[in-house]
Parts: sequence; C-alpha cells; structure tokens
Amino acid sequence: MTRPRFDAVLFDVGGVFVLPDPVSIGDVLEPWIGSAMPFHRFRRAHHVGLHALESDAIARDTVSNADVLDWGIFRRAYLSDLGVPGSAIAECLDMLAGIWSPLLWRARIEDSIAALWRLSTAGVPVGIISNASGQVPAMLAHQGICQIGPGAGAHVVCIFDSTLVGVSKPDVRIFEMGLAALGDVDAERVAYVGDSLINDVWGARDAGLTPLQLDPYGAYAGMDHERIASVREVLPMCAVTA
Repeated sequence: MTRPRFDAVLFDVGGVFVLPDPVSIGDVLEPWIGSAMPFHRFRRAHHVGLHALESDAIARDTVSNADVLDWGIFRRAYLSDLGVPGSAIAECLDMLAGIWSPLLWRARIEDSIAALWRLSTAGVPVGIISNASGQVPAMLAHQGICQIGPGAGAHVVCIFDSTLVGVSKPDVRIFEMGLAALGDVDAERVAYVGDSLINDVWGARDAGLTPLQLDPYGAYAGMDHERIASVREVLPMCAVTA
C-alpha cells in the first residue's frame, strides 16, 4: 500500500473554517449591495481583500506579520468586490468599523468543516494554529467545528490561539508548538493549511512544514507554492476518501 503524503495536518481558522458573518455585514451594507447576496460572494470578497492586503505589503516591502498591516486595504477591496460603488466606500468603511471585531469571525465554511471531520474520524492527527484575539478555542467549540477532547465538533490534538500562547504566525515558534503537540511526526510530513501567503505559507515553510494555501478563487495563481481550492483536496493526501 502506498504511504500517504501526509501523516498529520495543521490548520489556520479565519478564511479556512470561518469568515466574517455575512448576515451582520449584509445588514449594514444592504443599501448598496441589496438583500440577496449569496454566501460565496462574501467568501470571494474575503480572499480578494486578503490578496490586496498582502500584495500591497509586498510591493511596499512592509512585510512582517499580516495581522499588523493596514487592514483598511483589505476592507476597501472587500467592499469593492461585493459591488459597493467607489463613491460609497468611505461611508461603508465607517459602517463596517461599527460592527467589526474578532467575534465577527463566526460564519461557518461548511465544506472545510466537513473535510476536517473526515480527517479526524479517520484517525489523522489534526490541530489548529491561528492568529487571533483569544476567542478561537471557545468559538470553535461553540460553532461545533472542533475541540480538544469530546464535543460536538471534530477532535483535534491542539488549538493554539496566538494571543493565548504569546507568539504569532509567521514566527516559527507557534508552528513548533503545533508539531510538539502532534508528537512523533516528522515536520516534512505535516501539512499546514491556511489562506495567507505571509502568515501561513511563509511561516509554515520556515518551520519545515508543507504549506497548502487555500486559494479557492485563484488569487495567488502563478506563485511558487502549492495551492488548493478546497480543504477536501487534503483528504486523499492523507489516504482518506472523500
């Protein structure tokens, strides 16, 4: 039997398992985008915004940690992709500022969550490494996505929230925490799935893991790292059937 490519998988959270809540965002943006914007449009806007943010940082050579960059760039591209006219961007930025917080990241990405469940139930060690504000373990459990130990979601071996552990991606130390939690697994046989080039791809690569960038709309096409359109693509890499 052919050995699977990966023995374990570590995951980011934002953009992979959850997005900013489109119901709350849709409520404040309804005068400009209408009331029937489908979920996938909000998902695409997230990836468009992230690409704009990271591209600007790389172009201006201000790359450090994506979470300390100018997220106004993200929100402007996000709003534009949702169809907000340029003349209304400034007003809509103010509207978003009134609701934007770490707790807004709570809308489940169902195909990703289903794939996580398949990996976990098949016995593949999986874990979470996220740059966040301390809310990630409780949010993941509350949303029924995953938890350490018994619960409604998939079982994971670790959940590292950067605020709780005191170190953030792309610092290799937070990835090393994930590797240590996995136990006796070689780093090169661990995949890290995230949507950020700066935090996830570069950080995981520096830590010796194999980065798989979740890029469902091809925003990062042509770059020299591996990309996937869905977390489901990880299943056969771990010898798990879809």
